Amino acid sequence: MSALGTPDKDGYLTKQGGSIKTWKRRWFVLKGDTIYYFKTQKDPEQTGEIKLEATTVCQAEPGMNKKKRYYMSIGTPTRVFLIYSDSEETTQQWVKKISAAIDNIANPKKSEPKSEPTPTPMTTKESTPDTSHTREPEPSKPDMNPAPAVDLSKPPMENNSSKLSTQKRIEDAKSVIPFLQDDDSKVLEFWQIWAESIPGRADLQPGMMIEYHVSTSANRQKLTWRTAGPQNVFIQKMVDFFWNVGAPESEIDRLNDVGALINPIKIGSWIDMSAKGGMDGGWYFPVDIPLKMAIEAADPGDPSKKVTEWAAKHGVDKAFSVGRDMGAAPPRQTEIRVHLPGNDFNVQLDVGLDAFNLFDFPPLPESALNILQTSNIPGLCLSIITSSEGFVRLGLLAPNPTSESVQKLCQIAGTNGSEIAEFEKALGCVPAFAEYQFLKEGFGYGVYKEGFDIVFHYHVGGEGPL
Repeated sequence: MSALGTPDKDGYLTKQGGSIKTWKRRWFVLKGDTIYYFKTQKDPEQTGEIKLEATTVCQAEPGMNKKKRYYMSIGTPTRVFLIYSDSEETTQQWVKKISAAIDNIANPKKSEPKSEPTPTPMTTKESTPDTSHTREPEPSKPDMNPAPAVDLSKPPMENNSSKLSTQKRIEDAKSVIPFLQDDDSKVLEFWQIWAESIPGRADLQPGMMIEYHVSTSANRQKLTWRTAGPQNVFIQKMVDFFWNVGAPESEIDRLNDVGALINPIKIGSWIDMSAKGGMDGGWYFPVDIPLKMAIEAADPGDPSKKVTEWAAKHGVDKAFSVGRDMGAAPPRQTEIRVHLPGNDFNVQLDVGLDAFNLFDFPPLPESALNILQTSNIPGLCLSIITSSEGFVRLGLLAPNPTSESVQKLCQIAGTNGSEIAEFEKALGCVPAFAEYQFLKEGFGYGVYKEGFDIVFHYHVGGEGPL
């Protein structure tokens, strides 16, 4: 962008893609007879350009304006570009500047003195219309009290704080996952976008904390990364992340609605990924709330009714976490985590196994159940994932698995345990939970393992302010 010299006008706008009609926020630069656009203001390479001609027409589209989106169109011989800003004044300014540039091309003798010649821009990533599947932040703002107003018309803030030691451990763990070593991997790019959305220590006030969690299947073919912190610190960057990866506006509105209902002090984001290219992400509230309130975050249907019936049967009335995926396509999945009632291991286990029965999941394999019963450690939890199309996944989480049980569980999952040992060494911690998990057929989408699996959960740690 520095090679372009002083722009005739520049700023963030949101444009519609070419072949794929998603909306992407870009940094636009008008210079002479060309409009260049970049992914961010500091991007060293342009994403694309719009070449203005004498026949180009730029005009406001007031009939399309809605939800603080003020549209304009730029019609060229080959394509009509639809673009919007978050204020009518901004859109009008761009229309005026672009129209003046077009007039300069059509009527050079009548135009004002030309600006210096436009230098050749830097290497272009895209010379054709932008058809990326990702979407960058749109100018919409959630309203989750007591967080301050969120201005999504601004680009995500750049994190200039020093690397967190916990983040370094997270990155070290990532470095031992084979499918995350390909620089051209979409999964790796997804991970990096998520990592960049995590607030830095400089964003924190005294007493605040950012926490990190990771879980992995025993064979390390599927991983989940989680981070959470104070709502007023996380909300802006978290929503920016969802826009960046193409989350639908309806689900961002749903986040706002559930947030207004629960009003959590702490919020977070998570991403799933697999060696077969699976990618998913969403939000979660790691706070104690009434179970009824958590169920309201899920889509209505038979699963929600069954969870309510099971909970009433066993006196489960609270959840300690609720979250939802933000994928581009339905069905949406909602996860609720609960502590199983009672102080006795066997009582808790019976309640958990009853959920497998009532929710129509197969019983745990005998070999896995034997290991779980041998542990005999109270503190069992249940992870329940539902959707409008039925139950998705059910997991029984057993705390503080021993190294011996970890090795045995790995053998049940078909691996010798060396992969987990390598992962734990890089991460610098041992599992907080071993999850006995079952994913129902049809919900693996060809990229996640369906059926029974073993998953280990790690509480990596937290970081406070600088």
